[in-house]
Amino acid sequence: MSTSADRPEVVQIPAETPAASPARTRRAAAQRVREARDRLTSTSGTRPAFDHELLRQYAQTRQSASLVVLLLVLGTGLLFAIWMQPMAAAMWTCGMICIHTVIIRNCNRFLAEPQSPQATRRWRHRFVLLDLLYGVCWTPVLLNPPGADMVSNTLLMFLMLLVVALSTMLSASLPIAALAATVPVTFAIAINFMLTNTLDTYVLGLLTLAAEGYFALLARRLHSTTLATLEARAEKDALFGELEQAKAISDEARYRAEAANVAKSRFLAQMSHELRTPLNAILGFSEVMKSEIFGPHAVPVYKDYSADIHNSGVHLLNLINEILDLSRIEAGRYELNEEAVSLVNVVADCHHLLKLRASSRGITIHEVFEQGMPRIWGDERAVRQVVLNLLSNSIKFTPQGGEIWLKVGWTASGGQYLSVKDTGSGIAEEEIPVVLASFGQGSNSIKSAEQGAGLGLPIAKSLIDMHGGTFTLKSKLRIGTEVIVTFPPERVMAALAPLTEDSPSLQPAAPEPPLSDDKRRARHKPIMSAGTGL
Repeated sequence: MSTSADRPEVVQIPAETPAASPARTRRAAAQRVREARDRLTSTSGTRPAFDHELLRQYAQTRQSASLVVLLLVLGTGLLFAIWMQPMAAAMWTCGMICIHTVIIRNCNRFLAEPQSPQATRRWRHRFVLLDLLYGVCWTPVLLNPPGADMVSNTLLMFLMLLVVALSTMLSASLPIAALAATVPVTFAIAINFMLTNTLDTYVLGLLTLAAEGYFALLARRLHSTTLATLEARAEKDALFGELEQAKAISDEARYRAEAANVAKSRFLAQMSHELRTPLNAILGFSEVMKSEIFGPHAVPVYKDYSADIHNSGVHLLNLINEILDLSRIEAGRYELNEEAVSLVNVVADCHHLLKLRASSRGITIHEVFEQGMPRIWGDERAVRQVVLNLLSNSIKFTPQGGEIWLKVGWTASGGQYLSVKDTGSGIAEEEIPVVLASFGQGSNSIKSAEQGAGLGLPIAKSLIDMHGGTFTLKSKLRIGTEVIVTFPPERVMAALAPLTEDSPSLQPAAPEPPLSDDKRRARHKPIMSAGTGL
């Protein structure tokens, strides 16, 4: 009788869907090819590793049930010694014990040997032959002479079922061995029943064959279950291996990223000093040349060149400062110097600083501030930088004659918000994540004459995130852009209640009881400092 593992398996390759990733498809195809190759090189139709594992489970099961088999043999021998000839029963019992001992010793030797495909194939054949010999040796004692009564036949039938069931359970991981151990006994007893030529024995013979079929099916199902368990465990081990490999790769990538981050921080710290030192000289001397402090230039064009040099130096210095600020924020080294800050005053000051630039472009800036706004607890320099970045971006990308609205007010949750809205060219919806990323620029920014480094919005968003607020950018092409910045309610400073005459701090202090001379001397005794050794 063949098992499911002995029949060739048809490997069905599912059609590749467009959503399947190429890497996953290649990995699945490689796994199917490897499994097919393993089945072709295996003697049982399974993977070679599974063949050895099945044999190992067979040997371990035989070892663990050796005492049960020994008790069954001794009990059967004792029963037939009483029922039949004692000498024949004793010889049969000694022979079965010897065969059982040989099987156990071979199981021990198999478990002690190293794994190899040739050894697995050799031990498989040896176990099948030993089980065949074990099943054949059960046949003489279970055969009942023709003409026996119904009680004897029923007893032999019961004993046969017990032997077949035990052999099936012991050899379930090796179905061929289970068949070798049970088929000789079953067919011999069935034929013996058929030779009696009575209705009762015919029924017993058919029941014997039906029992063999049932136990063969049971052995097949147990083998399939064991094989599925091994496959699941192998897949789990492979998954663990892939996870460990992915973890090792991610750890290595993290180490490289940390090393690169340290190198970047060192580079920026070194370059900030190396760049700012010559930039100070460039800015100072170009300012002197532009202002003609030591006299007018012989050629007037030199004054324009000096102004260009000074403006370029200022732009480069601002760019260096932005890069350093962003690197400190990303590295988590940016510390907020928190204090009470008036958001309305900061926005008004930034408006005053950039008003001249907006007026030169014909842009009108409207202020819509709510009155009586309390202060917030935050970093004034960071808040000012956020407002300057947002307002300068609006001025930069708003055409001449456009308008900008600055709004400061309350949020629905009790916080404060800042809104900068313009009538500029706007940003496409798919480009909003780009402009919020470091060094990201939209298509309109690239086409603009005033290109920047793409750090203004990322720095502003990072500073607001450090304050626990939210940063929202809304924009539509050819309509305008609005940036809304909110500060949480816990950063709004509530006004303290005024002090009344009933307040504890305004009540006169109770008179102190008079001090004794010892307590008065102890109060005026100087405090000794442990750090100075006095």
